[in-house]
Amino acid sequence: MAPDMGMAGTEGMARMAGSASTAGSAGAMGRAGAAVETVRGLVYGPSGKRLDVYRPAGVAGPPGDASPSGKTGEAGPSQAARVPGTAPTVLLWHGIGPDERDVLEPLARTAAAHGLLVLVPDWRSDAADGGRAHLLESLAFVRREAGGLGGDGESFVLAGWSAGAGTALGVALRPEIVEGWRPRAVVGVAGRYDLPARTTGTAPLDDLAAGREPGVPVHLVHGSHDAVLDAQCSRDLAEALRAAGRTAHADPTGRGDQTDQTDQTDQGVVTLQEPDTDHAGVIMTAYDPAADRCVPTTAEHAVRAGQVVAKVLARAAGTGGAA
Repeated sequence: MAPDMGMAGTEGMARMAGSASTAGSAGAMGRAGAAVETVRGLVYGPSGKRLDVYRPAGVAGPPGDASPSGKTGEAGPSQAARVPGTAPTVLLWHGIGPDERDVLEPLARTAAAHGLLVLVPDWRSDAADGGRAHLLESLAFVRREAGGLGGDGESFVLAGWSAGAGTALGVALRPEIVEGWRPRAVVGVAGRYDLPARTTGTAPLDDLAAGREPGVPVHLVHGSHDAVLDAQCSRDLAEALRAAGRTAHADPTGRGDQTDQTDQTDQGVVTLQEPDTDHAGVIMTAYDPAADRCVPTTAEHAVRAGQVVAKVLARAAGTGGAA
């Protein structure tokens, strides 16, 4: 079975509800070299679904905000040894495999090493509503609680991989589903945009054809060797955005150089990068047929691609994406 096409949603990594660990060992360091702290298993809404938080060590919310809202399973670490601060924030949605937040850990950790607070929730595509309630619950949680976790709940990047990509773009195209709120930017990774978004029930390409606008920068990354969802999916979206009057910047090398020349606050910007990798590699994983899921990898093409995505996230969030 191809990666992200109906994979089992097993809990492959440790699930310690509300636990926190600070990255101090080589295996817990982000690719950019900064120590990364992980807070695992926060309950984000009435569904009881959980998310993990990745942030630079030392970043925290206001003194005394040791945990968000005091919900079950949300006990946070002590603030005593931390310097209060606000990290640029990213909500990152996984693909169609149910409850696979762990699949995005390599990318989330790498992005956190670039100075970001990254929240990665579970959601279930096989729920009766296709996962819509889970996704919107996680979005509401970040808006409400990111400040207490060291981030920004008012203006953050909404990103997704595979099925999560169109799901994220849908929110920007139809902000009425979240009381008129839009993210700071959308980052779509290896996505398809001609199918109904799980958040809205309409396809992003159809919304664009009907005259809707995302109203924020849209940044796309798609592996040039993706055999699950061809990179043409992202090219088609970039073309549709260009036709709608947006300024497209394509970088087929995948190096990320073009984003240095782009004003990330320009609402009319769309960027596209195609690193030399596949569907799993773009999030620093490889598909394991025996496990029927994506697992972390240190393959050079995947590491390079993950760095491209992490830098896109960082620039979209306003950090500049420095290595």
